[in-house]
Amino acid sequence: MSVDLDELRRLRRARDRMDREYAEPLDVPALARTALMSTAHFSRRFRDVYAETPYSYLMTRRIERAKELLRRGELSVTEVCFAVGCQSLGSFSTRFTELVGETPSAYRARGHDDLWAIPSCQTMVVTRPRRRRSPRGGSSGSREALAAARA
Repeated sequence: MSVDLDELRRLRRARDRMDREYAEPLDVPALARTALMSTAHFSRRFRDVYAETPYSYLMTRRIERAKELLRRGELSVTEVCFAVGCQSLGSFSTRFTELVGETPSAYRARGHDDLWAIPSCQTMVVTRPRRRRSPRGGSSGSREALAAARA
């Protein structure tokens, strides 16, 4: 399918909204309205352009922000769950574990002193949640990224 610059701008507008309003109750129909598209067309084109569904992108952003709040240690896992816009602690914990490779409680409890050695401009890249792969396919977790950043 050809690239329409106007369509890309509208998709970017919806993606920027997810980045800004990740803690708000956003759903695909609302994001499709932001992009001035039907829900089905928006979902299809978003996946074509960004290689993930709108919901997956939003949840990744939420988990990314949750990791920051958990590293600070000032909020409980439940408070973090609701602070990043998730409505269900169970769904939040499942998705967090899927992307990060450990439960939110375990992530919060372990030390994060190793991140102080990395310049702040690289911390976001190193701690970005990534989909875990099967044991046969290897993994692309943040610990591997941290080791690579130190090398």
